[in-house]
Amino acid sequence: MTAETAVVLPVLVVFAMALVWGLLVVAAQIQCVDAARTGARAAARQDPADAVLEVTREAAPRGARVTVDREAGRVRVVVVAEPPALHGLPFEVREEAVASVEQTVGAEP
Repeated sequence: MTAETAVVLPVLVVFAMALVWGLLVVAAQIQCVDAARTGARAAARQDPADAVLEVTREAAPRGARVTVDREAGRVRVVVVAEPPALHGLPFEVREEAVASVEQTVGAEP
């Protein structure tokens, strides 16, 4: 029985660590989704570029890269982050959101 425990216990520990890492990656993905949507809404309201980046970075995971593009009446916000653990893996969490620019009151169409 001791031999079986010695073999199974490391496998269970690795499995548990993989589950925790997977949950951390999913949490980072959800943060990226929220950050991209928040940034797209702020950019669509025509908030200043600095304010859009600040709001997006506050909602994004730590160290995330944020890109805001404006093109033909639309804004696109892209948030890219590395996984929260095991930084050596060639893996990124990426999300983008697109929104139509809102017209300001009193502005010509």
